[in-house]
Formats: sequence, C-alpha cells, structure tokens
Amino acid sequence: MTPAIFGLSGPVLTPDERAFFAAVEPAGYILFKRNVVDRPQLRALTDSLRDVAGRDDLAILIDQEGGRVARMGPPEWPAFPAGPLFDTLYERAPMSGIEAARANGQALGLMLRECGITVNCAPILDVGQPDTTDALATRVYGQEPMRVAAMGRATLEGLAAGGVVGVVKHMPGHGRAIVDSHHLLPMVSATEAQLEIDLQPFRALASAPMGMTSHIVFEAWDAVRPATLSPVVIADVIRGRIGFDGLLMTDDIDMKALSGTAGQKAAAAIEAGCDIVLDCWARMPEMIDVANRLDPMSERSRARLDAAMARVGTPSGDFAAAVAKRDALLALA
Repeated sequence: MTPAIFGLSGPVLTPDERAFFAAVEPAGYILFKRNVVDRPQLRALTDSLRDVAGRDDLAILIDQEGGRVARMGPPEWPAFPAGPLFDTLYERAPMSGIEAARANGQALGLMLRECGITVNCAPILDVGQPDTTDALATRVYGQEPMRVAAMGRATLEGLAAGGVVGVVKHMPGHGRAIVDSHHLLPMVSATEAQLEIDLQPFRALASAPMGMTSHIVFEAWDAVRPATLSPVVIADVIRGRIGFDGLLMTDDIDMKALSGTAGQKAAAAIEAGCDIVLDCWARMPEMIDVANRLDPMSERSRARLDAAMARVGTPSGDFAAAVAKRDALLALA
C-alpha cells in the first residue's frame, strides 16, 4: 500500500485513474466539489473506489466542516454552519454550544456515510488569535483552548455516531498564522510557553483516530522546516508533548507553503514522521511522482490506519432530528 491519499479528477473514475490506483494501492482518497454531483452519482463513485481497492474499510475523505469549507452543498445537500456560530452559542450557554456541536457532527456523519464517505477532515482544533488569518478565523471554535477542545470533542463524538471518523487539524496548531498557507509559508515566532496554549486542545483529544499537520514554521521548535516536514515537531511535539499516536496525515502538499516537486515534498513528509501524504489535485504526473518516491507504507503506519478505520461504526440516529436539535440550540445564540 502506498502511504498517500489521492484526489480524483471528476465525478467518475477515468480509465487511467482506475489503472493507476489499482497498481499503486493508495491508502485512501479525498473528494472535492469537482467530484460531487448528487447522491446517486456520489455513492456510485465511492463504491467504485471500494471496488478498485478490493476492501470495504477504505478511507474516503472529504472536507465538510461547514461554512466556507464544504464540498457538498445546496441544492442537493443542506448548508452547515461553521465553528464561530457554535463559539457564539457557547459564550451564552456552554452546554448548549457543546450539544449543538455534537448534533451538527452527527448530522454531518449521517449525510456523508449515506454517500459512502468514511472520513471527515474535521474538527478544527486550532485556537484563534486576534490576528489569525481570515482563511482560518472564519472556521475556528474560538480563542479559548478548552472551549475549542470541548466543541471539538463533541464534533468527533457526533461524527462517530453518524458512522464517520474525524480528523483533528491542524497539528500542532494553526491559529497563530497571519498568512494563508495555501499561498505563503507562515512563520510563527511565539515562545514555547505561548505555544502551550495551542497544544492544549490537541492534547485533550490526543486519542483521536486521525490528525492532520500544519504547513507552518514554529521558530521555537524548528526555525527552518514547517511542521509537516520537521522530524523535531512531529516526534517531540505531536507524538511527544501532545501524545498523539493516531494516523498522522499531511495537509495538502500542493499548498504553496511547501516548496519542491510533489515527490520531493511527499518523501520529506514521510521521512519526517508523517504516516500518509495528502495529494489532492489529481494531476496524474504528480501522483505518479509521489508514488514513485514513496516506499510501501510501514507496518506501524498501516496499524494506525487499520485502527482508525476500525472506528468507522454503524450510523445511528436520524438526520432530520439531529439538524432540528442543532438549529433549536443555535437559535439561542
């Protein structure tokens, strides 16, 4: 198995993609708006991925946070709220904020699982700051770490009730970035003591099945390499101080915060200690480069993947009831 998660070019597998994926056996796939039309099409697409893989416990990912980050949307699927709305409710009624986040997670899980998706790249556990880049500030659960942790935990629990595994992101924290890592490399000069605030939500949810790195240089830990490519940050901070031993994937290696070819970035991330590389854009030459540069997934990484996917359970609850509960609580805000 190749330790990579690849994107797809469109709403159906092309013959070239089917042949390539069958040959390299990626660890999973990630879907975007270009892959999503309606329920029957999406279910057929995810079924075709399982057919190529020859297994039912396949990691099929999507970024469905709510708000600006949503690959499935109206009119086929309802819009979902983003983190700041739950933060507003928590400010007024903490338990209501937590319960709303849990109901929202369950509704998301049920919606995704109906279409054959097994992993949602949520919740965000980044702690917001007054100058957090807008690319993140519109998504976070707030600026208080234990509040972020509480709503992140509730979201994970809701997703699990809906039959989907969550991914905590962006380890070890993205809140201090003042530029968008999609376009630039953020440099964070905060001290180790200050960065303890960023670690708290991840430490509280260290038992999460999957996590995602951030493409950020933390000068206090590694003044040269972004977290995704830093063995120091991965071993000492993510695995060490946070205590995370789940499956660790990169953020998209195509983001401009990282430099080099797709294969170079992928190999550096695995060498640094990531379990899996996320390569989203379905460019065949780049996917071939990534696959050629990577050794087969290590036994330890495969064990982490298997353990995470074993937590994909039977969906429970009713979608409409979960949405109604969430909306009734959010109305209090």
